[in-house]
Amino acid sequence: MCMHGNMKCWKIAVLVVGGIAAISWVVMALWNWLLPNLFVGIKEISYVQAMGVLVLSKILFGGFRGHGGMHKRMHHHHLKNMTAEEREKSQAEMSSGCGSKHKQEESVPKE
Repeated sequence: MCMHGNMKCWKIAVLVVGGIAAISWVVMALWNWLLPNLFVGIKEISYVQAMGVLVLSKILFGGFRGHGGMHKRMHHHHLKNMTAEEREKSQAEMSSGCGSKHKQEESVPKE
């Protein structure tokens, strides 16, 4: 792999780590601002504890199945119930890009 590809990987890694750090800080700030004042007995948390809250919420609510776990199953079920023509039309719309259906409707004159 060329040097440019390696540099791109490093940039993505830095962005991911920076994003996780920023989200952890936001969780910590919101927790420490809201929860101790709203509920009796809840203490402020540290930055590392905020990262732990993020991991715990991912386990409880997001799982580790990758992108689109439930959405992907629902989409597959929806495709299974379509006719062959409907399935081809849906896949053509998905592959043609975002908003292309809307653009086509605008270009067709309405009577």
